[in-house]
Amino acid sequence: MMPRSVLSRCARLRQQVPLESAQSTKHGVHRGMSSVTIPPPACMLRPLEAPFRYLFGPGPSNVPPRVLAAGGRPIIGHMHSEMFGIMNDIKKGIQYAFQTSNNMTLAMSGSGHTAMECALFNIVEPGESVLVAINGIWGERVAEISERMGAKVHTLVKTPGGHFTNAEIEQALAKHKPVLFFLTHGESSAGLVHPVDGVGDICHKYNCLLLVDSVASLGAAPLLMDQQNIDILYTGSQKALNAPPGTAPISFSERACHKMFNRKAKPVSYLLDMTHLSNYWGNDGKPERTYHHTGPVSGFFALRESLAILAETGLENSWKHHTEVAEYFWKGLEDLGLKLFIKDKDLRLPSVTTIAIPEGYNWKELLAYIMKHHRIEFTGGLGPSVGMLLRIGLMGYNCNKANAAMALAALEDALKQCRMSKA
Repeated sequence: MMPRSVLSRCARLRQQVPLESAQSTKHGVHRGMSSVTIPPPACMLRPLEAPFRYLFGPGPSNVPPRVLAAGGRPIIGHMHSEMFGIMNDIKKGIQYAFQTSNNMTLAMSGSGHTAMECALFNIVEPGESVLVAINGIWGERVAEISERMGAKVHTLVKTPGGHFTNAEIEQALAKHKPVLFFLTHGESSAGLVHPVDGVGDICHKYNCLLLVDSVASLGAAPLLMDQQNIDILYTGSQKALNAPPGTAPISFSERACHKMFNRKAKPVSYLLDMTHLSNYWGNDGKPERTYHHTGPVSGFFALRESLAILAETGLENSWKHHTEVAEYFWKGLEDLGLKLFIKDKDLRLPSVTTIAIPEGYNWKELLAYIMKHHRIEFTGGLGPSVGMLLRIGLMGYNCNKANAAMALAALEDALKQCRMSKA
């Protein structure tokens, strides 16, 4: 409760303000008259409303109460020593999740796209060659970003669900001699987990860096940054890590750092310049951290908690759990007469299952029915896979057999209730 003296002072100030406003005509504007011409919007005078939904799409996924509580803690300054301690914890948590000892490990202030652009902007210079494996939307995005920044872009292309052999990758590396090769480990637009073993070795044979996107796969499918010789690895906070969207872990190998910090020109983005970010995260060996940007304090709280949950669970336990639930779900889908889009079980992404659109059904109608009657989000394809498949994500907090059964029941209901076309 406020002291009585403070309350009295507030009351006196309230009495003085109208008098002062009426008497002041500074700059010719009578302060007793409002200069505001746009009224407060009616929507902002109502309380915030957000419905509860089961987020069983490709992400974001539902966030556990423990992570929500962490994100709701009172914020502290982004340059406080306690904040630096939390950032140090996050770095160690990412090193565990990535299975890397890389010093240049941090979390970007932004979504997975931010980490994607950070990697490209810092590693690649205009005129340099980049090789991009495209078997879904994420390769397409990397190719476009690389083109925009003036790189010479070469592509390996397969239809959604396709994967590349090491022989195909090596042939393209030998032909194009890129400085960077991009591969998506968890292609969420197709539901594919791509083999990574041996790819890093092949890249290094041709003096090329390996960049891997693990946004949809980290924590759900095995990935070992150091052992698999991945040079740059990034992910997002909102999938199997189960934090809210808005932070993106990333790590650079020594090989990548050598390329990154010996550029001829500065990166095109100041915000994503690793020269500054490495200092902000205490990775450059300097005794003091200087201001670069205001990091998402609450987002970092939530990310730290999600990484703590992963550490408590154990990576191998997390991989095993996602696989067991996915296999349970896959069997249930086949029992409903549905066809899994990825035929090879070993190439299916455990966190995001893709189903071929049932013959005769309007996929948009199926999804709308499930959302309306079951409050469950499933999604259709994305980018090149639109109109080809449905995507159902069971990851992190949502990854359990009860949710899988709920998803199966919703699908079964929709298949009964939605009208099949006569075509």
